[in-house]
Amino acid sequence: MREHGIPDFESLMERSTRDVPWFTRAVLEFLKIEFYEPYSKIVDFSRGMPWPVWCPDGKMNIVHNCLDKVIGTPAETTTALKWEREDGRFGTLNYRQLFEKVSQAANALRELGLGKGDAIGIYMPMCPEIVVALLAIAKIGGVILPLFSGYGASAAAARLNDANAKALFTADGSHRRGHPVGMKSTADEIADLVPTLKQTIVLRHAGIDCTMTPGRDQWWHELVDTQSIESPTERTAAEDVLMIIYTSGTTGKPKGAVHTHCGFPIKAAQDMAFGTDVHPGDTIYWMTDMGWMMGPWLVFGALLLGASLLVYDGAPDFPGPERLWELVGRHGITALGLSPTLVRALLPSGETPFAGADLTSLRCFASTGEPWNPDPWHWLFETVGGKTRPIINYSGGTEISGGILMGNPLLPLKPTAFSGPCPGIAADVFDEDGNSVTGKVGELVIKAPWIGMTRGFWKD
Repeated sequence: MREHGIPDFESLMERSTRDVPWFTRAVLEFLKIEFYEPYSKIVDFSRGMPWPVWCPDGKMNIVHNCLDKVIGTPAETTTALKWEREDGRFGTLNYRQLFEKVSQAANALRELGLGKGDAIGIYMPMCPEIVVALLAIAKIGGVILPLFSGYGASAAAARLNDANAKALFTADGSHRRGHPVGMKSTADEIADLVPTLKQTIVLRHAGIDCTMTPGRDQWWHELVDTQSIESPTERTAAEDVLMIIYTSGTTGKPKGAVHTHCGFPIKAAQDMAFGTDVHPGDTIYWMTDMGWMMGPWLVFGALLLGASLLVYDGAPDFPGPERLWELVGRHGITALGLSPTLVRALLPSGETPFAGADLTSLRCFASTGEPWNPDPWHWLFETVGGKTRPIINYSGGTEISGGILMGNPLLPLKPTAFSGPCPGIAADVFDEDGNSVTGKVGELVIKAPWIGMTRGFWKD
């Protein structure tokens, strides 16, 4: 706002929704997005308002902007990724180390004959390698297919078949409440149901014995960890497909929301910056899974902002309700994303679990996925947060690349509610006749395009 001479948040909202090209260009500049080849215009509306083309003629790969451009600068030694396992082991990767691991994984994919446009699934626990896999697929110009780690074989296979997936990243298993939970046997069932899936890369993570199918399955430590730490990043077009995130599919066939290199990650970083106030050097943790849009949102948003993210494989209340608060102190979390359901589960434990934890780094909470009710909201804000840490409520969707509505540190905080629309989102409520209404129930609409909007549903 200071940079553009905007006096207050209301003025920013008005201009960001009235002048979409100005706001989009301003966001790209704020995020310091680099293009291999410049775009001819910020957005092309020649196909109509529902089908804008963003940054036409521009070439950029989001991995260049997350990692490559940092290498050789002082920022390469800052922490990019923090991780912790349920058994208590934890560690970090700086930007240089993450860049090298992503390069190794990209080389492994290329060794398997995979490249630009190939769809590759991710069915893994929330461990550091899942971040590496996600970025490696993007680095080679592939299409990321993130899958919920709790899916059964048929649900995962339906999504992989829809995208004609050629390969899958998986693991022997994950951890939950002190017990290993197998994943490889489910991955085997998935592979049997997906004729196009010819390669599986398996991470040894939980120490579970599993059967490896010759010619298809390869261990991560044998294939990936032996590769060179240098790998070229594919010079993709700004609107090349980056990722297909499938909706829940509760009504009919699962629908794949198509996202591009200059779309989803930009909106993720924009919301993370303007909503949860994440800066370089901060650490954000969101209790999520990579198969939910908040997983990729966490990765792309944090890295584009020069911050660090935490991934945790385990239950947030194991071995006790103090675990979540210990994560905050141990990793210096500044923004903590959680669900109202988790807070409801923690509330009966009272103040004891967090009383001994170091929460000094924590500046805000964030929440999405479901509505709040008053009691847990007030407990989190007042008892845990000491009435000094706002709860940034966030609501949007897979096809939005983030939020329609969001709290904001600059605006008054209303319990269980939102401060208003996200910057750049022209949200309104219409009645059945298409008239804008206030104080009445109606349909939530967005009246202007934004760079994170899905480019459509896959094969639809």
